[in-house]
Amino acid sequence: MDISTLLDPFSILHLPLADMANDFIRWLTSNFRDVFRAMKVPVKILLDLIEDGLRGAPQTLIVLLIGLLGWQVVNRATGLLAFFAMTTIGLIGAWDAAMTSLSVLTSAVLLATMAGLPVGILCSRSNLMWAIVRPILDFMQTVPSFTYLVPVILLFGIGNVPGVIVTAFFATPPLIRLTNLALRSVREDLVEAGNAFGASPWKLLWAIEMPLARPTIMAGLNQTVMLSLAMSVIASMISVAGLGRLVLVGISQLDMARAATGGVGIVLLAMVFDRITQGFGLTRRDRNGHSLWEQGPVGHLRALFSTSQKTQDIPTEEETL
Repeated sequence: MDISTLLDPFSILHLPLADMANDFIRWLTSNFRDVFRAMKVPVKILLDLIEDGLRGAPQTLIVLLIGLLGWQVVNRATGLLAFFAMTTIGLIGAWDAAMTSLSVLTSAVLLATMAGLPVGILCSRSNLMWAIVRPILDFMQTVPSFTYLVPVILLFGIGNVPGVIVTAFFATPPLIRLTNLALRSVREDLVEAGNAFGASPWKLLWAIEMPLARPTIMAGLNQTVMLSLAMSVIASMISVAGLGRLVLVGISQLDMARAATGGVGIVLLAMVFDRITQGFGLTRRDRNGHSLWEQGPVGHLRALFSTSQKTQDIPTEEETL
């Protein structure tokens, strides 16, 4: 071995990573193509159900429901913000695209939650599990988002369903990390008190640990929602419809109108769902001693019903006599 080889070893030494990746993808597509096709079926059913519901419902009803949801979960100001944001989306002509993006977003967040929450709980219970999952999460969060599109196209094809899958995969890591962190940060004395009273591990998890960890877990869900919206433009490159496609077409055709419409629509959706998902993480103390259902429109209806019930229970003068 001469001195030039020692100074420049990578000229003759290399790891055939590209060939290994190509061989692995070929092996997957040749042996598990039917499996990947079957995986698309429940995702397609979920996506079609949500999209048909959003597109078939009256626009005014959706605007009111999202506004009331923001009021119920956070406060009246957030409800007004949600109402005006959804109204603006309709006024700028992006309603249909927004409903498609919203259906993809909702489907992806549901899939990410169903996958990320159990994995985060398992990681909090096992150091070995966390040691295995942590480098995988590091890899998922540092790989460029465009790189996700290549294996998804090869394994699932193009369209809205692959877009849901790649969005869910891209947005899951924060939920796993923060679920693990939240459950590991629960005060040990409260866990010991539950054990002292004979609580089972399942009861301990759902009655003590999960309520205490809820604000941090919901912060992870909030990050999942934000990453899903950020992925909408990138996913449009594999023929995913919605606001992201408006932005992509505007960029490719130098059409400022379409790009601005899609971009403003994405920003407004992000603002609404950022506020709403943050609201689910509020505690009773944050709500001035009220629970979620003791405030907002539901709280007003309950108070009204309670007042009318008390009025009916007051005996009249004839009944007293």
